[in-house]
Amino acid sequence: MSLAAGRRLGPYEVLSQIGAGGMGEVYRARDTRLDRSVAIKVLPAELSNDPHRRARFEREARVVAALSHPHICTLYDVGEQDGTAFLVMELLEGQTLKQLMSRRRLGVGEMIAIALDAADGLESAHARGIIHRDVKPANIFITRRGQAKILDFGLAKAAPEGPAAATRTARDLLTDAGTAVGTVAYMSPEQALGQNLDARTDLFSLGVVLYEMATGDLPFRGDTSAALFDRLLHQAPTSLTRLNPDVPEALARIVDKALEKDRDVRYQSAREMSVDLQRLKRERQSGPGAASGIAGPPRTPSLAVLPFANLSADKENEYFSDGLAEDIIDALTQVPGLRVMARTSAFAFRGKDQDVREVGARLNVEHILEGSVRRAGNRVRVTAQLVKSSDGYHLWSQRFDRDMTDIFAIQDEISQAIVQKLRVRLAEDRDLTRRRAVDPDAFQLYLKGQYYWNKTTLEGVLKGMECFQQAIDKDPSYALAYSWLSHCYSMLGVNYRPPHETFPKGKALALRALELDSAIAEPHVSIAAGQIFYDWDWAGAGYHLDRAIALSPSYAFAHNLKAYHSELMGRPDEAMSEITRAQELDPLALVVNLDVGVRHYFARRYDRAIEQFQGVREIEPNTALVPYFLWLACEQQGDYGRALAELQRLSPAAAGPETGSRRQGPLTRESYMAAVWEERPRLQELRDRRIISAGDVAAIHTSLGETDLAFEWLEKAYQDRESRLPWIKLDPRFDALRVDARFEGLLRRMNLHP
Repeated sequence: MSLAAGRRLGPYEVLSQIGAGGMGEVYRARDTRLDRSVAIKVLPAELSNDPHRRARFEREARVVAALSHPHICTLYDVGEQDGTAFLVMELLEGQTLKQLMSRRRLGVGEMIAIALDAADGLESAHARGIIHRDVKPANIFITRRGQAKILDFGLAKAAPEGPAAATRTARDLLTDAGTAVGTVAYMSPEQALGQNLDARTDLFSLGVVLYEMATGDLPFRGDTSAALFDRLLHQAPTSLTRLNPDVPEALARIVDKALEKDRDVRYQSAREMSVDLQRLKRERQSGPGAASGIAGPPRTPSLAVLPFANLSADKENEYFSDGLAEDIIDALTQVPGLRVMARTSAFAFRGKDQDVREVGARLNVEHILEGSVRRAGNRVRVTAQLVKSSDGYHLWSQRFDRDMTDIFAIQDEISQAIVQKLRVRLAEDRDLTRRRAVDPDAFQLYLKGQYYWNKTTLEGVLKGMECFQQAIDKDPSYALAYSWLSHCYSMLGVNYRPPHETFPKGKALALRALELDSAIAEPHVSIAAGQIFYDWDWAGAGYHLDRAIALSPSYAFAHNLKAYHSELMGRPDEAMSEITRAQELDPLALVVNLDVGVRHYFARRYDRAIEQFQGVREIEPNTALVPYFLWLACEQQGDYGRALAELQRLSPAAAGPETGSRRQGPLTRESYMAAVWEERPRLQELRDRRIISAGDVAAIHTSLGETDLAFEWLEKAYQDRESRLPWIKLDPRFDALRVDARFEGLLRRMNLHP
């Protein structure tokens, strides 16, 4: 039971609750003797009420309390009050590594710093014969100053007390009170086998943490404990650099050594691991050509192009300043040796007046290009400056005063200057200055079209279509205008209009764009989108996506679509690698972040999916896509009250009295399905608005056990070529139908062979 503010536990006065979990509840408190703030953890009743476990815990806690290290959360005291056992610890301000990773991707420098701090803390503990046995992101705290501290040493294992005492099996860890089942994902092989443990088990767990920091996923996964243990004991994890190409080979080698299944081949001490991490840190700071050794080649240069400020008297010229920056982004994404942040994420900082160092850290890029545009009649002044994000140092700046007819030359000069300053080598088939002449009026209409398209609303798409069509009318050979008009038709087909009215038109426009210019990536992505969502031509989609990525390696949406394609083709590792790459290139993009959650949903990792979707809600709180996916994930997780609430959030305007509010207590599966059935008017309204699909209705009938009705709705979805229909191959809502021959037949008709 939670403790009320003002409650006394010995000399400690409870102030407020900080958090709660399987290991107990944590409170902010005041030590009345020393007048200092502390954290108090109230231990689970299972531990408090077992005399033998209490005695063992108190003995080990006394040993741990002797530890004093800057990277270990200090244990001050152990006590009991009215049968409540508690720990008194150092009060930390910040967040756990798990919380940090759920909010953003970590840079390589951050990963190394966190691992160094953790290894340093473990080295100190191991020197005193203390094994943590539960190293994981939830037990590593990142202070507001960026310092890492290891938590929960109070429940660690002191020096072995003989073979029996040193043995703890996987079954023990799964069933012992206060140890979360999820912790098994961080076990060493010897821990899973119930063998005697030593300090090397913590180093394996730290290797798992490093792997997760670098890739966003765990090296070993399984739907059951048995499956997870099998992978842990017998399978090698997917290559870290395959999932995250920007990670240095040297860091990948450190992780590989930490994850060696044979502990005699693994790092033998935390000190040994720290030495390799320190060497890598030093060589990264020294740059290319520094001392040889474990460090690999320097990491790929990275850049974000911020929206250029519109200094013109006419504020409507914002489309022009945006378009200029976006065109530079498009040119630079063609450079294989340069990681360019996508427009969505770079433009998220418009008008926020943030320091370039903050922007660089948020986007995990080394360089920032910023500038301004001032138009007056047919004259334009463009200023641009390249800044090193770590210290704000200016690497290059220039001002251009030209006629509007010279705007392409300005873009080319800026792009070439960046390539030269960052010492990126262009491939032989790349020429940033190779562009055909475009009618200036058509170019401005094209920029306006992109400006409206990026509003990501139906109205914006329709206005963008008008502008792109007008650009084509002005210049019938304008390949990019055809390509973006094709994108508009694809977006309409996925979200707003019947697919048969949109995708064929989009494909014809994309093919025309390729006829005019075969060296641009955008038409290939448009064609691939139609082949995935409408034609179900998986081989063709794979070809066009590979071609798009080859032409534009930093094209985030191409990687995002490739992840979806790879998942449907039964290549989950490749899918995770591609979605990870997309997230690195466009970390703030709505669609990319949603699809990260969808990958977890398809893999039945509902906790992680829900966590991801909740994070997306912070990026874009008003989109209907977040409650839609939370509805699906919460339903599969069994949180029926939350699922119903998210379903009702999809269309609040159509809602009557809240169904959930009329029901007392938690919903069972049966009461939840009854409540969903009562939502039929709302569901029809959502179908009319294309927020939910015929496939979603089929899923509801599947949950109700109405198999024939489910297949009737799936057939309707097939006839309408609904863009989400291929999901049924992966969607857990249809698991009950997979044994039915009709389900296999439907997959074959979509060329998705079971």
